[in-house]
Amino acid sequence: MAVLQSSATPARSRRSRAKRLGTVEPRIFTRPLRDLTPETSKGFEAIAFAEDILGIRLLPWQKWFLIHSLETLPNGHYRFRTILLLVARQNGKTTVIQVRALWRMFLDGANLVLGTAQNLDVAEECWQGAVEMAEGVDELREEIAAVVQVNGKKSLRLVTGERYKVQAANRRGGRGLSGEEVILDELREQQTWDAWGAITKTTMAKEDAQIVCASNAGDATSIVLSHLRTIGIAEVDTRDTSVGIFEWSAPEGCDLGDWDAIAQANPALGHTISDTAIMDAMKTDPDGVFRTEVLCQWVENMTSGPIPVVSWESRIDKGSCIPAGARLAFAVDTSWDRETTWIAVAGLRADGVPHVEIVASYYGTDWVLPWLRERIPEYNPVAIGMQGSGAPVSSIFDPLVSDLGDVVQTIAGNDLARASGSFYDAVVSGPLAHTAQEQLTEAIRYAVVRPSGDAWLWDRKHSPVDIAPLVAASEALYLLQTASEPEPVPSFTPRRLR
Repeated sequence: MAVLQSSATPARSRRSRAKRLGTVEPRIFTRPLRDLTPETSKGFEAIAFAEDILGIRLLPWQKWFLIHSLETLPNGHYRFRTILLLVARQNGKTTVIQVRALWRMFLDGANLVLGTAQNLDVAEECWQGAVEMAEGVDELREEIAAVVQVNGKKSLRLVTGERYKVQAANRRGGRGLSGEEVILDELREQQTWDAWGAITKTTMAKEDAQIVCASNAGDATSIVLSHLRTIGIAEVDTRDTSVGIFEWSAPEGCDLGDWDAIAQANPALGHTISDTAIMDAMKTDPDGVFRTEVLCQWVENMTSGPIPVVSWESRIDKGSCIPAGARLAFAVDTSWDRETTWIAVAGLRADGVPHVEIVASYYGTDWVLPWLRERIPEYNPVAIGMQGSGAPVSSIFDPLVSDLGDVVQTIAGNDLARASGSFYDAVVSGPLAHTAQEQLTEAIRYAVVRPSGDAWLWDRKHSPVDIAPLVAASEALYLLQTASEPEPVPSFTPRRLR
């Protein structure tokens, strides 16, 4: 039963901690028609407004975005009607959206800025920040006619008539209005076309209207963002496109700890985001969360387990083995669809570090009793555990008890939550070692949990993959830690469990 040497330091965290700066130019962007200067882009004017009037020191990437997103055609009109801004979380996209909104109202004459997000609170937070920016500058505050703070009806109106309103992102949002700057924040959360169809059509009668879609990467449910992104990428070199895409993201397939890739997705790195913050996210985020939120990478399924994959991978043991006569515990679990049954073992290495691995799996349950009956005399496990009534594996509990005796134990009630929690603690904080096994790693990556009082436990039914290997491993480790020693078997002769 080969085991691996545990390491307390995540592999992808063992990188240089030297200060790095985020990449100013996005990895994917629509090529400008010509050199961008104050004559070919109004972005320079927006930058001057931000820094000279609002007193905001923009980051290099924010300036780059303003210059490119406000590119003009030879006739003076804006080149893009739809703008996609994709960047990892907390890099300053809200600030650059607020600057655009205020500049378009105060200096560009946009009659209506319409702010939306799938969650109205997000849109109102962006609006509130813009209002505070304007009210904090004497010459802008004098141009404000009214600020309405009523929830659901928040608006800013200037004495010259320009307005910034907040609307819910639904099929009724924006109907009856005519806007020139439409903001769709967190577009990844829109899973139908209802809000898009209602809100964006407010721009149809406006020659210089722009729809600014801001988000980090999405998943398979982000149908609106996915569709627009596909168009934008296809037309990055198309001269007559009206869709501009500006995506700061890590390349597909990159290592999670590739700092060059991290810098491509985080243009604020080294300015407002520290490498320490990135490394902490590496350690604590589930894999899918880190990829979408920090690397701005698309994933098919955002469902990720509570155990960070980086922590799990750091526990891979590289050559040690459980010695003969070591303390062992088995656990058995069956998939939600009852198709496959898994047997996990937990045992102590010579250095006292517990080790877990899957030692057997096969269709159905008929094979489980013969498999265990053959090995119990040799390995004398402290316990063989499984869930009782209600679990898919429960159908074989009574036959196992009848044949094997008290060594077979049911794990139920609070013990289930304790088994799940103690396994999490062992992976994240140690000590623990395991054999690298694809099925177990997949279960770690995507396992869903459900509440149990103030704790939680593994949820087979709602997990997108078979997590029975994880349930078995958790229960085996729990029994190893808690079960009392069995009576020794005189004929004990250690051999591999395979």
